Amino acid sequence: MRFFPGGRQVVIGEYESLIKAMTKANIPIVASCGGEGVCSRCKVLIKEGQVKSLSTGKLTGEEQEQGYVLACRSFPESHLVVEVSEESKLGVHQVVLGEGGGNLKGRADGSKPGDSILSGSNGLCAGGSGVPLFRKLCLVMPEPDINDSEDDLGRLVRVIRSVTGIKHLQTNLDVLRTLPQVLRQSGWKVTVSLTGDGRYQAVEITEVEPGHTAGQYYGLAVDIGTTSVVAQLVDLENGRVVGIKGTYNKQAAFGDDVISRIIFASEGGLGELQKAIVDTINELIEELAKEQKIKPVDIRAVVCAGNTTMSHLFLGIDPTFIRIEPYTPATNSIPAVRAGHAGLNTHPLALIRCLPGIGSYVGGDITAGVLITGMAFSGKLTLFIDIGTNGEIVLGNQEWLISCACSAGPAFEGGGLRHGMRAMRGAIEHIKIASGGADVEYKTVGGAPPVGICGSGLIDCVAGLYRAGIIDRGGNFITAGSTPRLRESIEGMEFVVSWSGESGGRVDITISEAEVKNLIRSKAAVYAGIRCMLQTVGLPAEAIDRIIIAGGFGQYINVRDAVNIGLLPDVPVEKYSYVGNSSVKGAQTALISGRAWEEIDEIIHKMTYMELSAGSTFMDEFVSALFIPHTDLNLFPSAQS
Repeated sequence: MRFFPGGRQVVIGEYESLIKAMTKANIPIVASCGGEGVCSRCKVLIKEGQVKSLSTGKLTGEEQEQGYVLACRSFPESHLVVEVSEESKLGVHQVVLGEGGGNLKGRADGSKPGDSILSGSNGLCAGGSGVPLFRKLCLVMPEPDINDSEDDLGRLVRVIRSVTGIKHLQTNLDVLRTLPQVLRQSGWKVTVSLTGDGRYQAVEITEVEPGHTAGQYYGLAVDIGTTSVVAQLVDLENGRVVGIKGTYNKQAAFGDDVISRIIFASEGGLGELQKAIVDTINELIEELAKEQKIKPVDIRAVVCAGNTTMSHLFLGIDPTFIRIEPYTPATNSIPAVRAGHAGLNTHPLALIRCLPGIGSYVGGDITAGVLITGMAFSGKLTLFIDIGTNGEIVLGNQEWLISCACSAGPAFEGGGLRHGMRAMRGAIEHIKIASGGADVEYKTVGGAPPVGICGSGLIDCVAGLYRAGIIDRGGNFITAGSTPRLRESIEGMEFVVSWSGESGGRVDITISEAEVKNLIRSKAAVYAGIRCMLQTVGLPAEAIDRIIIAGGFGQYINVRDAVNIGLLPDVPVEKYSYVGNSSVKGAQTALISGRAWEEIDEIIHKMTYMELSAGSTFMDEFVSALFIPHTDLNLFPSAQS
């Protein structure tokens, strides 16, 4: 098979789908539905050859006549030449690398929310504690004599303890085999490599080198997101971040959300999913090493933060029962493993730690967020929200913490919508709709011609349609006095956001009534989760002192519009802050700070996981939230005005 543009060529078997061929060819493609033929985002054009297609999905008759097929449901019957359109590719999209995102739109003051969150007396984040997961010590050891004939390893351990205070030390056979010669040939001056912090297991002496040769050594902090992966290269001698890279998660070719990937894994695809994420991280390692002019083997420790499913898939752990009631993962706290065992291209003995989670759908990425914001050690009542396919929410303060996850679906990341997309070049990220709907202004990622609408744009769009009188509170289009942008289609009524003459894909970019209602269901799930937590602790929204929004999607949200449609609580906008990529920040803190692991322990034991599927409260709240902004308008006084 040959793919254009680019001319990449691969060989596959007749029982392998075109999407598997594209994965082999390292061509990233949109497959929101996980290969079920439902989303129709993976369409490709067959230029030469024959294929057998099991499904045509949402392809129009005209597209089928032109030779378009769904890559996920098509299999080769001959050699093929395939053209992959830009709209089907996973292009370079906006990745939040870790910085605070500046002001949330709609905030009244000019402060930097991320700065205020990560400063002050909020736990370790204000100062830190420098015991990294890997370090080197330069030692001068006393030589043995007739009065001091302790064995070599015992002597080494004694000196290390006197310098570091570490009680529990161990080593490996490779070190023992060379230790006698190294000590004597170096004149008892050695450099010792220590891995671990002594809290979860003994610190290991992984290497003993002759002389004082500390050199440079690095750690890697990784945010394993469902959509994106971010890696920070950290100098472990001083804790300074020296490089940051981010990219899309290659697992996206197997489905947009964790449920699609769990199903794929349970049907024999676990190895492919593990390879996809390991390859993704290894590419970031290669880029960082090249940029900083170091060798990958100089990376001696890794800390990863991801949701429970991503952590399982990264290490090849079966995630099947995460999606089956009573929703139990293999483990919430994954033991430390060696990089060589996991397949990472670092030093093979580098220790990999995954931050522990709380439950099946509240993972280490949320633990990282709670850690880095200091909410578990603050007197202020804080609501922490990471909005994505899974809306993870934590409420609490220094006395107590409660968490939950609500299945918002992939709509906020563009999934399940004909013209929805991630925040890639050409995605419409902000929209203004004039009264009556005749005029639409929009802004795209990179200033490129529009090719679709990403999550922040969709929130703006729904808010704008309601404000302009185009939809009612239930998301139904109002046809009386309609604009030319409102029209009938095969799938029902739709609104044209961008005409084909303006579009980079040369088609009208639209949002249908069914898609508006899908977005309303997504926002209802998030708000219902927040309401359930508040009811559980018997507090009104007004009692919340601060609301922290995390994750890549959160950076681009217009808070005012999010409140107006009923996604977020109606409290003063000044209470809202954006923390940036709290997952990678938390991983970086845990990489360089022994104290961080003490606080992580405290967070895990303090936090209660609330299963929303138990009882009827969540469903009652969800149904009540299926309107703009809500059935109970008293909950949104500012939206009414």
